[in-house]
Amino acid sequence: MSVHAQVVIIGAGIVGCSAAYHLSQLGWQDVIVLDQGSIPRTGGSTSHAPGLVFQTNTSQTMCRLAQQTVQLYRALTHEDGACFHTVGSLEVALTAARWEDLKRRVGYAASWGLDPELLTPTEARDRLPLLNAERILGAYYQPTDGVAKAVRACEAMARVVEANGGHFIGNSAITGIEVEKGRVRAVITDQERYTADTVLLCAGIWGPKVGKLAGISIPLTPVQHQYVRTAPLPELAGSQTEISHPILRNQDQAMYMRQETDSYGVGSYQHAPMLVSPEAIRSPQDAPVMPSILDFTESDFAKPWRDAVDLLPALDGVPLTYSINGLFSFTPDSLPIMGESSVRGLWVAEAVWVTHAGGVGKAIAEWMHSGQPQIDLHECDINRFEAHAHSPAYVWERGAQQYREVYDIIHPRQQLLKPRPLRTSPFYMRQCELGAAFFEGRGWERPQWFESNAAHDVDILGVPQRGEWAARFWSPTALIEHRLTRETVALYDMTPLSRLEVQGRDALPFLQRMTTNQLDRPVGSVVYTLMCDTRGGIVSDITVARLADDLFQIGCNGPQDAVWLRDHLAENEQVQVRDITAGTCCLGVWGPRARDLVQSLTDADLSNEAFPYFTARRIFVSEIPCVALRVSYVGELGWELYTTADYGLRLWDVLWETDGPFGQIAGGRAAFDALRLEKGYRLWGADMTNEHSPYEAGLGGVVRFKKGDFLGRDALVHLADQPITRRLCCLVLDDPAVVVMGKEPIRVDKQVVGYVTSAAYAYSLGKSIAYGYVSADYAIEGTSVQIEYFGEAHTAHVCKEPLFDPKGARLRV
Repeated sequence: MSVHAQVVIIGAGIVGCSAAYHLSQLGWQDVIVLDQGSIPRTGGSTSHAPGLVFQTNTSQTMCRLAQQTVQLYRALTHEDGACFHTVGSLEVALTAARWEDLKRRVGYAASWGLDPELLTPTEARDRLPLLNAERILGAYYQPTDGVAKAVRACEAMARVVEANGGHFIGNSAITGIEVEKGRVRAVITDQERYTADTVLLCAGIWGPKVGKLAGISIPLTPVQHQYVRTAPLPELAGSQTEISHPILRNQDQAMYMRQETDSYGVGSYQHAPMLVSPEAIRSPQDAPVMPSILDFTESDFAKPWRDAVDLLPALDGVPLTYSINGLFSFTPDSLPIMGESSVRGLWVAEAVWVTHAGGVGKAIAEWMHSGQPQIDLHECDINRFEAHAHSPAYVWERGAQQYREVYDIIHPRQQLLKPRPLRTSPFYMRQCELGAAFFEGRGWERPQWFESNAAHDVDILGVPQRGEWAARFWSPTALIEHRLTRETVALYDMTPLSRLEVQGRDALPFLQRMTTNQLDRPVGSVVYTLMCDTRGGIVSDITVARLADDLFQIGCNGPQDAVWLRDHLAENEQVQVRDITAGTCCLGVWGPRARDLVQSLTDADLSNEAFPYFTARRIFVSEIPCVALRVSYVGELGWELYTTADYGLRLWDVLWETDGPFGQIAGGRAAFDALRLEKGYRLWGADMTNEHSPYEAGLGGVVRFKKGDFLGRDALVHLADQPITRRLCCLVLDDPAVVVMGKEPIRVDKQVVGYVTSAAYAYSLGKSIAYGYVSADYAIEGTSVQIEYFGEAHTAHVCKEPLFDPKGARLRV
């Protein structure tokens, strides 16, 4: 016999309970939650987690998930007491660098809707009397942070689910997941078979092991983390309150502390990463205590304990009554893994801590229920990972590094160093010879600038000196490349740009259905367009080149775009969506001399009349067969030249070595990003996500209702008639020396009215510029605003865009 359910959730920890709770709130009644352990204390990470909920995060998505988590935990009730204690949090600075970072944290916290403040040492001690104020420079205080009683919250949510018809079944080991024709059909335990068309995997540290039963990869690694609890402190004698002190983070020494009634808990990330294979973790039935708790390694805690006593002197001489090495999940990029897997109907919510579990449960439930969550989750999407990110070696190496850096001050451009190089374009050898400084993205080595360009006789002495933070992981050589791109011609390696080939009898009607712009144009046309969801949010922006009646080449933003397209194919449509990125390469050849350079190597007519802007042709560049697209992301005349990887090195060499007064240089991504911002070109994932409509992002011009029906059309028709409450605006800072980094709050009269999405120094204009979303009332040309950067307000003005070559004459010459 089999038991049928609308959805089976594997894992009754905080994530599984949150997902079940939110599905129940959305009307799902036939919910079954399985766990190998006893319920509610199942033996996973939830069972030993210290429960600290810090909402502040550089990621808007993670901050919002934490905010939703706080709202959920505060709303839950349990007879044993509160499920969440809103005691606030203190993050202290022991160093000048940390104090500056806390100023930055105040900024992006304000951008994401929080209201923190910076405290003096005395003010911090007033909130936490045990604190050694002489040891710190100051503190960051967030009043709505607190401590979750995770197991209690699980039980409270489970009761709501059960009252709505759901079931929680413990002591049921998962032995199999049935998959038929690419779709999940059933979950098998040691006791029963549960059939369901929808399964949600929330197995935490066991996630990779359970995922293998269905043939899917969950790229996370469990890592040991130390936590101790003291005997009662004299200073807290007689305390009956579970927690009243604010939680404390000492990130300079990779530690945190929290009150536990009359005792204190201390956690440390100081020790070297101690990774554990998911296959080696025992089941609750086999473990002597809890399978997610390993033996305490006392020697690793000697220095952390001294540091804890230094900061909280009341701990001195107090014995420990509880000490563990607890297991938590780490992914290659430290973010959760969410979404529908390659097995249809099998969903995943993994690598989620108590801090974000309430929000993650809500988001995954919305996603499963309606096909899309209410907030942007592209950073957490399971499909964000390239193939190499699923390898055990990569997961192990990057997971360890994420553990090392969990409390480090991380610069937005800071690079992980291992394993590298991993993916290189055919031009890599030549780029190394030119002294390329490489940054890594999705495994690709991407030149940021070239040291060889410093030798060019270009005067950049008049450029204002940028601040220390903005100058990190950047070089003034980028300014030389910027100027020479505008004056001569530069070669930009565009190989890491994801490319798809969409082909078949139904390719055109399929793409018409999936995009906002008109693609029914002659062969040789190139169209910039958007893919939107049913709410009208921007799923991606893509460039579509029609190479034949039934063949299209698409430049897109990553592997999620291919999944989005494939997921929307109808059963009877004859369309193939193929990722061609790895087997091809691309050089952007841009600048006033671009036509002269390429024309010297081809007999194809590259004149404006024969090869106009936004068209594509197959040409030969010397001996190399290329697909040439006359498009430009830097706002200059030029082409993107695509060829297969085997011809790549030769393509670079013939363009580089061609005689003539062309002045070609190699250009890096630092110059590229500044050039695109001068032209107002948007970057998906920064300047727009699926939380933004085309009208908010300033891209309403690529929405063509007359083309017929397409995904998101109804929502966009409605939105077109509604007032816009926020707009993406171009801002010019009054002080050209101030170069902000993105995510800073934008204020008017101290009120937050928006946030920065992208920023750069616009060398062609001699101005520091930023793009950001601003409330519609202030998104008016000439409006004065302040951008808060490291606690200081810098005046900027809303300007008409684009700032550079507003009529696009340089592109169409």
